[in-house]
Amino acid sequence: MPNAFTTWFYGLRQTRRFHPSWIVLVVLVSLVIAAIMWIPAITVARHDQQEHLRDSPHVAPSPTTDRAPAAPTAAGPIQRAVFQPPDPDAMPEGDFGDAVRLGHAIFTDTQTYARQYVGNGLNCVNCHLDAGRKADSAPLWAAYGLFPMYRDKNKKVNTYEDRLAGCFRFSMNGKAPAYGSREFIALMSYSYWLAQGAPLGTELPGRGYPVLPKPSQPPDLTRGEAVFVAQCAICHGANGEGTRAGQKYVFPPLWGKDSFNAGAGMTRIENAAGFIKANMPLGQGNTLTDQQAWDVAKYLTSQPRPPDPRKTAAK
Repeated sequence: MPNAFTTWFYGLRQTRRFHPSWIVLVVLVSLVIAAIMWIPAITVARHDQQEHLRDSPHVAPSPTTDRAPAAPTAAGPIQRAVFQPPDPDAMPEGDFGDAVRLGHAIFTDTQTYARQYVGNGLNCVNCHLDAGRKADSAPLWAAYGLFPMYRDKNKKVNTYEDRLAGCFRFSMNGKAPAYGSREFIALMSYSYWLAQGAPLGTELPGRGYPVLPKPSQPPDLTRGEAVFVAQCAICHGANGEGTRAGQKYVFPPLWGKDSFNAGAGMTRIENAAGFIKANMPLGQGNTLTDQQAWDVAKYLTSQPRPPDPRKTAAK
């Protein structure tokens, strides 16, 4: 091959005439030179790019890398994901569906469906809004998966049935149905259905009532009464007596003989303040300031109500 190329090139020199083969030769030589120059150039460029990415904290990683997404910055608030319970119209059929529907009925109209176990004018839904579905209002779906659990209130490990029994005893100022009763099976079935898809043993966002930061000023009865008169009395009555329609309360009493007793969780000022801040006035949650929520909680929890049955039993 080298001899053929030499003979061809020598012939061109001797004739000194233009030949198309010159074009091919020039193109081939140009490509070889370009390749020789391009390979080191691209290597240097890639090296510089990697150095730049390593040294600059403001350059986002390439989508083709395996790096985790960058953490949210202070540019905006981090939105918490809240578990979504199933749609109320999607209750199952059959015997289990019947139990779920009965549990829903007991929960929303305790006065009718579990009257013999209630000692005041309340329904479960008064403290657990939207039929136990609303986040930051002690929703059932956030509580169910945490039981069994130890509770300092009674110094023992509680089942979910124990927790329901406590609600009847304190919040409803009554007595608990028998364990395994039709009422308890229905309430547990409703809670289980609401919690479908929720992880077990996990503190879900929206559980219980929000924990408010300590107020800048100590909670004050006088300020709390002013907030109550301006924001709460229109529904709950000037004396916290609630609003009736016939024999039933449309808006629950907040103190007095028909309200929760002194052993209920809502008598703890931090619980009342968190509930009020997130949910009151009804449909206008988070419109009161933290200080107003603490003040009105102080006013509410200072009012007379039925005694804690644990204390009366001890006498």
